[in-house]
Amino acid sequence: MLRLYNTQTRTKEEFQPLEEGKVRMYVCGPTVYDNAHVGHAMSALVFDIVRRYLQYRGYDVKFAMNFTDVDDKIINRASEKGVDPFDLAEGYIQAYKEHLDDLNILPATVNPRATEPKTMKQILAMIEGLIEKGYAYTVNGDAYFRVHKDDDYGKLSGRNLDEMQAGARIAVGDIKENASDFAIWKNAKEGEPAWETPWGSGRPGWHIECSAMCLHELGESIDIHGGGNDLIFPHHENEIAQSESFTGKSFARYWMHNGMLQLSGEKMSKSIGNLVTIEDFLKDHEGDVMRMLVLNGNYRSPLAFTDESISAAENGLKRLKSGFRPATAKAAGAETEALYAKTASTRDAFTEAMDDDINTAGALGHIFELVRLINASRDTGATDEQLRPAQNTLRELTSVLGLELKEKEGSGDTDKFINLLLEVRSEVRTQKLWALSDLIRDKLAALGVTVEDSKDGSSWRWE
Repeated sequence: MLRLYNTQTRTKEEFQPLEEGKVRMYVCGPTVYDNAHVGHAMSALVFDIVRRYLQYRGYDVKFAMNFTDVDDKIINRASEKGVDPFDLAEGYIQAYKEHLDDLNILPATVNPRATEPKTMKQILAMIEGLIEKGYAYTVNGDAYFRVHKDDDYGKLSGRNLDEMQAGARIAVGDIKENASDFAIWKNAKEGEPAWETPWGSGRPGWHIECSAMCLHELGESIDIHGGGNDLIFPHHENEIAQSESFTGKSFARYWMHNGMLQLSGEKMSKSIGNLVTIEDFLKDHEGDVMRMLVLNGNYRSPLAFTDESISAAENGLKRLKSGFRPATAKAAGAETEALYAKTASTRDAFTEAMDDDINTAGALGHIFELVRLINASRDTGATDEQLRPAQNTLRELTSVLGLELKEKEGSGDTDKFINLLLEVRSEVRTQKLWALSDLIRDKLAALGVTVEDSKDGSSWRWE
């Protein structure tokens, strides 16, 4: 039984989609005004893993991830660069899609954009509907949502509206009725993108964009809404207020939020300036390293982005890849009952861990135990035929997690090269050149290869 942590109820709940066998899932994508960083990659990977697991469990998943392609940040950056804001956004969108592909993240079923005609039509319909129902009002070409009209406002973030309003003040020159009201439409400024409406020319607010895109692509009620936990308030809180006030229906059944990626103990963000871009990370590391970094943690917790955590991810990948090495024995000479038993139980243990709110670290633990037995069986003489069922299960489960586990170009000859080195070392030992023999062993150990000597000769295995 799959259980997911629901931010709104603050409990793990049994997952029951609105429609049997189908899942409608919306995840907030980036505001495309700069190069995407590894914090964006973390969030994208988290929900790719959730999606993959839902598909593994047999669900038909319609997955929407938006692009915010009109926003103050985009307009300001375009002005700084002296380029058209739409061209700026388009360039960053294409770069982001390439990064997602490099990270082996499945393409979304749909990538709606705020500026698409279908989205803008939905935005205007929502604003008009909210105004008619008394949930929104216009002033001098702007439109605002009346927060106090929504009795449930604050139910996602746990904030009390009365307390928020008590601490809020309307600034001099502010035209809002209440300090807590938020913009759903902004009056046009000279030189900015604008669309015509019954209340004047302008552009949508950030919050209404996501509500409209989600409604248009997935319907009035969806199963899962996801994003970083920095979006809980005000963005997701405001999405709920707008959407439910407009439709009169529950917006999302489950709210899932990932923790923030941290560099030196601080949230990684453009505003702080402590960024590592996805492009820069992928210059030095394969995409699986970033995914492994995420898998090693709890998706709801902060993720430390350090040399140590990256090294741990790389070492974990080495261990997983070692499970796919071919056998050295040609004829069966190993007892493999323990391996067969572990193969049969690993899939169930993996599913049990993942069913517990996508516990990837626990699931990996079971996979690593299978790898250990595969390697132990190989070292004691198991053949390729004996190893194949376990390796097939290993491939199946790592694929569910989205790991590609590609060997670097030319690495297919690694085993042959190590065997050649051991032949040379054997000759060295015959000549009693012990120092050279030890040097070869130590150099191999530094590469993660353990050499074991016995009266029958030398053997090796990956650490």
